[in-house]
Amino acid sequence: MKKFSIMFLAIVPAYNEEKTIGSVVQGLFHHVDRVLVVDDGSADATAEAARGAGAVVLCHELNRGQGAALETGHEYARLVGAEYVLHFDADGQFDVADIGPAFEKLKNTSADVLFGSRFLDCRSNVPWIKRHVWLPLARLWHNAAYRTKMTDAHNGFRILNRRALDAIHITHDRMAHASEIPASASRLGLRIVEFPIRVVYREYGQGTTGAATIVRDLLLGRFIR
Repeated sequence: MKKFSIMFLAIVPAYNEEKTIGSVVQGLFHHVDRVLVVDDGSADATAEAARGAGAVVLCHELNRGQGAALETGHEYARLVGAEYVLHFDADGQFDVADIGPAFEKLKNTSADVLFGSRFLDCRSNVPWIKRHVWLPLARLWHNAAYRTKMTDAHNGFRILNRRALDAIHITHDRMAHASEIPASASRLGLRIVEFPIRVVYREYGQGTTGAATIVRDLLLGRFIR
């Protein structure tokens, strides 16, 4: 068995993703040491599919939200002594080929947290209304409210080193965690870097209603301290 000098753990929050979770987990194993899937109260066979693909699976009995699922993953990562954690979505929209270069960017820049950005990468087929309406609104609000300059605050691709993992505790259960994480990193004096990643939108992915949820949760997240 291959031995690793560090432990790189992928955390995959999942809710009713039985169609994609198996292939996502299998792809991750080529780039990380261990894959943890947090099944956030799914009504389908997400947990079984993830276990079948080789992931460690933790389950919420009720759907609590992506932020809560990620913090459950963080608690596990701290417990097992992970040196780095990757946040990766379960719907198959991210490209695992971006993990290696992003990981090298984090280490080479001595950053504590890396945030993926679909707006820095011409490969991402971001739908027009999301690219030109919802996400710019979310970015403007986020940057004004939290005084952080990011091109794509609401992106589920992130890498945290151990320092960031120990310092950042996600308290917002749902989508406003995407504002809470960079805001916390900035407040705590952690070094932040962005990295271009490819995001592929499919018909079953988050639509306009889901994008509007980002703006709603940004308003909620503004009151996070």
